Amino acid sequence: MTDTYLNLVNTGFTKTLAQRLGLPRPAVLRRHRPGDPLVTGPVLVVHDAGSQAEADALAEQLLGWDLDVHRHGNRDDRFGAILVVLTGAQAPADLGAPLLTTGGVLRGLAPGGRVVTVSRAPGDAAPAVAAARQGIDGVLRSLAKELRRGATGNGIVLGDGVEIDAPSVAGTLRFLLSGRSAFVDGQLLTIGSGAGELPADWERPLEGQVAVVTGAARGIGAEIARTLARDGATVVAVDVPAAGDALAAVANEVHGSALQLDVTREDAAERITEHVRSRHGQLDLVIHNAGILRDKLLANMKPETWDPVLAVNVTAPLRITQALLDGDQLGTAPRVVCLASTSGIAGNRGQTNYAASKAGVIGMVRASASALEGAGGTINAVAPGFIETDMTARIPFATREVARRLNSLQQGGQPRDVAEAIAFLVSPQAGGVNGQVLRVCGQNMVGQ
Repeated sequence: MTDTYLNLVNTGFTKTLAQRLGLPRPAVLRRHRPGDPLVTGPVLVVHDAGSQAEADALAEQLLGWDLDVHRHGNRDDRFGAILVVLTGAQAPADLGAPLLTTGGVLRGLAPGGRVVTVSRAPGDAAPAVAAARQGIDGVLRSLAKELRRGATGNGIVLGDGVEIDAPSVAGTLRFLLSGRSAFVDGQLLTIGSGAGELPADWERPLEGQVAVVTGAARGIGAEIARTLARDGATVVAVDVPAAGDALAAVANEVHGSALQLDVTREDAAERITEHVRSRHGQLDLVIHNAGILRDKLLANMKPETWDPVLAVNVTAPLRITQALLDGDQLGTAPRVVCLASTSGIAGNRGQTNYAASKAGVIGMVRASASALEGAGGTINAVAPGFIETDMTARIPFATREVARRLNSLQQGGQPRDVAEAIAFLVSPQAGGVNGQVLRVCGQNMVGQ
């Protein structure tokens, strides 16, 4: 679906008119294209007094990616990204100097620029340390709302015992700096102690992996299949028999295979396993994307509008994932990603059933993290906000326009934005990200 207003205020005469009238001008976001630079200019590394060593290590990592790294900046300098290392903060007062230094160069942040903080989780730290570390959460979310011209702000939080040179720290940093995270804003990802490794080829980190994508016939599911295939995976596209033609087209496009299957069937996991074994030999990645809507006010809700939503959106992922784990059907480093929704976090009028199912997905992910870690893998959720799909195209015009402009980036996301987040979470470099919920919503929730 096309955002006509965004196109108008960024092209030709209407762009000039919008500037003269002072109209809101959502930026055209910087999205990933193979061969594009990781960032659009030099990277400034700022740090607090206690994190010199960590800042040096991250600067070396950036230099290894052939980036132009600066350790000092002036108000007139122009940067493609700012990395703010705050791992040494011992009290709230320690945050002032590095953050005010950051503020002094923000006006020079390039369009589509990135601000990334690196900090440590409060955990069982002393009260003053915990206050400083939690304060970074508030700073980052607020700063992300202040950025303009398509720039985003996100954070990396190091869990207990995680060193700055852990592969998942580098992998997450690269994702957040890149155009792959265009619609991820105001989010913090915690890196745990799970194993991860840097790929031999950053453009094809999923080479040799086999991925199952449910609900793959159209929309976000089809884009997930395309993105995983682009990154090197062999894709098994799954959808209901009624979507057979569209499903076959997607499978052919990505040079994968199609499986017509209702995921609510009790033998769904067995059917998936049989197909994968006969065609591809192994199963490494599972993306539970299939989902449905049956919106009604709770006062008007009936079993026929409640039950199918829960069955498809949360019961099927629960059953399939557990069966794959119990049957030892996953590879040595399995990755599972489930589609949640911001409706499952903040709720939405007329969506009690949908919100229950998507909040249930988040509960499933958090509760299943230890089991997947025990199997050498991870499970995470992606929670999209307003995404430009056929479904949102059916929303009444005025409501749709308001929904588009409510987030910090003042626009809807694209299916590829969701797909990019999933591709990161199933990659080898995300092995330390487990039990997390990554929102792909342009920061569309108050305070978050």
